[in-house]
Amino acid sequence: MPTHDRTRFHPPTPRVIIGAGADRAPDRAYGCVVATTNGAIDFSAFDALTFDCYGTLIDWETGIDRALREALGPSAGDMHTDELLERYAVHEAEIERGPYLRYRDVLSEAARRLARDLGTEMTDDAAARFGGSVGDWPAFPDSAAALKRLSTRYRLGVITNCDDDLFASSRPRLGVDWDWVVTAQQVGSYKPNPRNFEFAFETIDVPRTRILHVAQSLFHDHVVAKRLGMSTVWINRRHDRPGSGATPAADATPDLEFPDMASFAAEAVA
Repeated sequence: MPTHDRTRFHPPTPRVIIGAGADRAPDRAYGCVVATTNGAIDFSAFDALTFDCYGTLIDWETGIDRALREALGPSAGDMHTDELLERYAVHEAEIERGPYLRYRDVLSEAARRLARDLGTEMTDDAAARFGGSVGDWPAFPDSAAALKRLSTRYRLGVITNCDDDLFASSRPRLGVDWDWVVTAQQVGSYKPNPRNFEFAFETIDVPRTRILHVAQSLFHDHVVAKRLGMSTVWINRRHDRPGSGATPAADATPDLEFPDMASFAAEAVA
């Protein structure tokens, strides 16, 4: 059974965090300098915001943990949530690097592989239920209100590692009309494949330099978005927890970091 060292998460050089907890001392675990002023991004330079969905707007770690434990049954035992998520993330990322499968099939196969790691076999029904569980994953409490506020200033798009129908089941939880929706199913690949962003650039009628990408995952989003010349904001949902959770560890240097969507929206629509 493989083990995963949580010390692998090595954040990039310090950035400014705006928002919740801004009166705290610097966060040594993440190398971040917490401040209440922002000189890193001129938000007036952007006309559109693109978002990762799962992990940024939808609380996929809670959703995955609940649905995965149900699918695994007793074999999950008392494994800590972070360990379960990290083990799962290895399999999901590996499958997504291979020939394209629908996201529900990626989920099902990743769950089967994790079950084998734990010395058991997952039934077809259990794997299928987990694969279709995306619509049950909750939105973060601040997502809908933050998106509504942002929509008063920017056009909004989503670039998501998901199937069309699965995103459609999550969409009502987010409470906004999206100007653009780009799914992995439309592209036939998964982030961090640059094809997903290139497809978005072809779809979105806004110059790349006028688009700000907003995401939680350094691995899926920030590494490739920065390589493609985008400005990015990191919604660091795990700012108060160690490890990389449901996303493989990666190094990237976003332009700005916030602990949640509420504090990002407050700054971006000041």
